[in-house]
Amino acid sequence: MEKALVLLAFTIAATEGFISHHSLVSRNLNVRSLSADPDEKTGVFADDVQQEAREVLQKVGWASPIDDGEMTSEDPFVKQIDAAILADYGFGLDDLLNPAKVVNLERDLFNLRIELASLTGNDDLDVAGLSTEECDGGGGGEEAEKIRAKISKKETDLAIERRSVFRDWLKNIFVGQAVISLGVSYIMATNPSVLFGGFSWFYSYNMDISIQVLGYWFWWLFIVPSLRSRRPSGAEKRALDIAFLGTPLISIIAPVATKDTGLIWLANFLVVSGAYGFAFLVDNDDDETQDKSNQPEWLKFIYKSLDFGSGRERGARK
Repeated sequence: MEKALVLLAFTIAATEGFISHHSLVSRNLNVRSLSADPDEKTGVFADDVQQEAREVLQKVGWASPIDDGEMTSEDPFVKQIDAAILADYGFGLDDLLNPAKVVNLERDLFNLRIELASLTGNDDLDVAGLSTEECDGGGGGEEAEKIRAKISKKETDLAIERRSVFRDWLKNIFVGQAVISLGVSYIMATNPSVLFGGFSWFYSYNMDISIQVLGYWFWWLFIVPSLRSRRPSGAEKRALDIAFLGTPLISIIAPVATKDTGLIWLANFLVVSGAYGFAFLVDNDDDETQDKSNQPEWLKFIYKSLDFGSGRERGARK
């Protein structure tokens, strides 16, 4: 029965959203032409049938409220947020300091407004694109007041986050951090006494080997993460994703072949350079979309996991 109602609900959506000024004919459902009297609702257009269909859609996750699952930048809800920020401030969602928090706040407000509308007698109101005042029918008692208080706090937080831009100077700091880490790590991996030879503990505890190992691990621990923190896109993002996966493998496997920490540091450098060269040579938006669709699930999971902490996730709950 629920499957039938889900199919029925999609039929309703199609007739309301995509088929205008045409007649819809069905022998089994006995649906009249759209040119008939609009006040007369029969078949799938009957209020009780449509309400039941909407309830079934909500149960199977095709209707509001929005759940706490992860969203991507291609989600219509996220695209709507991006368009609104662009219209208000002239920059997009990706330019914000914390885009995931903005999406979470927008989602919470959407759900809270649905709840407020229901408590104040606006059960059938579509809250998408509406302000809190437009969703609030007044009254609702103590429960509605609690919802209004939550909405007020989240709206204040959202107003702050929507203005918190990821500035270019902050991106430059990450670049500087990567450059400094590059120089320091090379010295650590090749001749750590230059940096730490003046400390007695360096010789007392034989720290030279430990610091040399840490030197080539800087690629994975600091250099590549610093570059990824700038939230690059396109070919550079792919290059840094590959580098982030490749550098720890080299740092683990290379000591089997050589104990020269300088060579291992150089091997990491070649992996990162090669990742950039490969990504920029094969960079193609159409091919990238096709490649993503052909990727196995485990590889999609790895790339999706790499987005967390680099600012590419959308509405990810902690």
